[in-house]
Amino acid sequence: MHTKNRTQWASKLGFVLATAGAAVGLGNLWKFPYLMGSNGGLQFLIAYLVFVVLLGVPVMITEMSIGQMTEQSPVNAYRKLNKKAAFIGFLGILAAFVILSYYSVIGGWILKYIVSYATTLQAPADFVAYTAEPVEPVVWHLVFMLATCLICYLGTKGIEKASSFMMPLLFVILIVIIVRSVTLPNAGAGLSFIFANTESRFSLTSLSAALGQVFYSLSLCMGITLTYGSYLKKGENIPRACANVAALDTGAAVLAGVAIFPAVFSFGLEPTQGETLIFGTLPKVFGSMQAGPFFAILFFVLMFFAALTSAIALLETVVSFAIDDLHWSRGRSVAVVGALVALLGVPSALSSGPLANVTILGYSVFKFMGVLTDNILMPIGGIAMCIFVGWIWGPQHVVDHIEQNSGVFRLKKAWLFCIRILTPILILIVSAASFLTLYSDLSGS
Repeated sequence: MHTKNRTQWASKLGFVLATAGAAVGLGNLWKFPYLMGSNGGLQFLIAYLVFVVLLGVPVMITEMSIGQMTEQSPVNAYRKLNKKAAFIGFLGILAAFVILSYYSVIGGWILKYIVSYATTLQAPADFVAYTAEPVEPVVWHLVFMLATCLICYLGTKGIEKASSFMMPLLFVILIVIIVRSVTLPNAGAGLSFIFANTESRFSLTSLSAALGQVFYSLSLCMGITLTYGSYLKKGENIPRACANVAALDTGAAVLAGVAIFPAVFSFGLEPTQGETLIFGTLPKVFGSMQAGPFFAILFFVLMFFAALTSAIALLETVVSFAIDDLHWSRGRSVAVVGALVALLGVPSALSSGPLANVTILGYSVFKFMGVLTDNILMPIGGIAMCIFVGWIWGPQHVVDHIEQNSGVFRLKKAWLFCIRILTPILILIVSAASFLTLYSDLSGS
């Protein structure tokens, strides 16, 4: 079934930038550099790159090919291949829906910081106190969702224009911040923390962390790559496009580390933090730096671009389902899905304030949403996809499609081995490690 009225990307570059924008998110800009620094530095980076090749690119190629081949949203795409496989698409849609609900809360934090620096030349007085407020985090969460919906409403044209503007500017801002960061006193200590941390040890835990970061950093098994692939014109070289996206994603993550940690070490602050590194520690750096407010605004605009391009991709994945499966108009799909996501995100926005005492399996609402997607929905979806494509539907369909559109698939034997055997094993390892961590957390609670 060819979808006659389905919109398409206007250019190859626009498609690559949109897909890279979906992958380059907040996890790249603070989690990846921290993982490098605390897990052996350069050794972690090498392991990560190996897993990008063995796990990331094969899954991206598979999802993108299914999308381009079927020209359908995730659920309809799998249903078109085999009615019994539609649940794989549902898992991706559900993962994207839940992820966006709490991702938008972080996007709201970023907007709050941009406005605060722009109007007062300083950050909010206390990040913990701000997130504990009963109203403001919800308001900024809703504002971020509104911005996401407005761009998504314009369809591929709006997504492509937004990504084509934001992604190059993201890298430009990164370079500007890097130049300032590495010229600060004692900046070398920050670079050593990332690339040559002698106090950290590379271990099996480090391997698991590298595997997990690839899985989540490249937005695998969330339906995003399949959805964006469904808007891709026939004749495009999918393996090359996936390699380009993976390179941009990894490059952004490494550059973020070079931008952030020299500054953190220069001012003698603690680098081993999550969201508090961005919202608590870095504002102290900017406050002590010459022209600090200017670089703070640049940095949080950078974070906003990364968050928004990923949020757009998550919303578009669910919206494509509403358009293709429920036969809604784009306007209705964006309005209804956006409203539902915004409502689901409210408890996460309040999880450090009025709902601080509400826990699910020992986790705050905000953290539980992450556990649900990271430990359950995406790994199950990933393994199911590999089993379906590799052993039930048949990988030759993907090979034939790629060769029909982009010539000889030179790495087809390697891709076949990965998708049938190696990739499912790697996802199982990530899942096992995640469940062990979950069990340990529950036992300790």
